[in-house]
Amino acid sequence: MRSPAYVRAMLGLMLILAVPSLQAQFSAPQSPAAPARPAQAPPIQLQPAPLVQLNSAPADPNELRISGLGGGSAQWTIVVLLTFLTLIPSILICMTPFARLLIVFHFLRQALGLQTTPSNQTLIGLSVIMTFFLMQPIGATIYSESVVPMQTGKITAMVAITRAGVPMRQFMSHYVREKDAALFLEIAKEPRPANINDLSFRVLLPAYILSELKAGFQIGAVLFLPFLVVDMVVASITTSVGMMQLPPVVISTPLKLLLFLMVDGWHLLIGALMRSFS
Repeated sequence: MRSPAYVRAMLGLMLILAVPSLQAQFSAPQSPAAPARPAQAPPIQLQPAPLVQLNSAPADPNELRISGLGGGSAQWTIVVLLTFLTLIPSILICMTPFARLLIVFHFLRQALGLQTTPSNQTLIGLSVIMTFFLMQPIGATIYSESVVPMQTGKITAMVAITRAGVPMRQFMSHYVREKDAALFLEIAKEPRPANINDLSFRVLLPAYILSELKAGFQIGAVLFLPFLVVDMVVASITTSVGMMQLPPVVISTPLKLLLFLMVDGWHLLIGALMRSFS
C-alpha cells in the first residue's frame, strides 16, 4: 500500500503539468461575433422629368411642348380663354334672346296663377334651349370665320375676337330700337353714326338689352289679358252668388289651365316667340 506522501506528490505533479494548458486556453478568449450587416439596396437613380417649354420647338421627343393657339403666346391664350369663361353668363343674358324668353315665361307662369310650376330651373333650361336654337346659325358663322383660322394659326386670338364680334353686332343691330340707341349715344356723347351697324359695342350692348326688356314686358302684358278676363269673370260670379268665403283664385286657376291647354298654349307661345326673331 502506497503512503499518503507518495499520493500527494503524484497529484502535485499532475497539477503542474495541467496548469500551462489551462492558462493557454483562458488567456485568449474568443471575441464575440460581429452582427451581420443587412444587405444594402442599390441606390435609386431619379430620372429627370420631361421639360415643359413654352413656344419653343421640342429638342427631345420626350419633352412636352405647350404652344398658344394660332402660334401665339400660350400665356395670352390662357388669359383670353379664362376671361371668356367668366363672361359667358353675361354674354348669354346681354347678347342673346335669353332675357326676352325668360321674362315671357315668367309672365306666363304668373298669369296662370302658378307659383312654382314650371320651376325656375325648367324655365331657365327652356330659355337656354330656345336661345341655342336661335343662335346656332350665328355660332356656326363665328366658328368658321374666327375659331377655325385661329386653330390653324392664320390669325391670333385678338383678331379672332374681333371677327367674332361682327356677326353678333349684325344680330343685335337688327333688334335694337332706334330710340334706345339714341339714348345711349347721347349719354356716351358719341357722334351719331350713319348706319345702326356702325354703333360701338359700348352703345349697342345696353341699347340691345333695354330693347329686349321692353319687348319681353310687352309680350308678357299681352299674355296677361285673356287670363285677367277669366279672373274678373270668376270674381264677379262668385261675388254675385254670395260666395264670399271662397277665394276666386281657387276656381279661376283650373279654368285658366283648361283654357291654356285647349288652345295648345305652349305651341302658340313658342311659335310666336321664334317668329319674332326671324
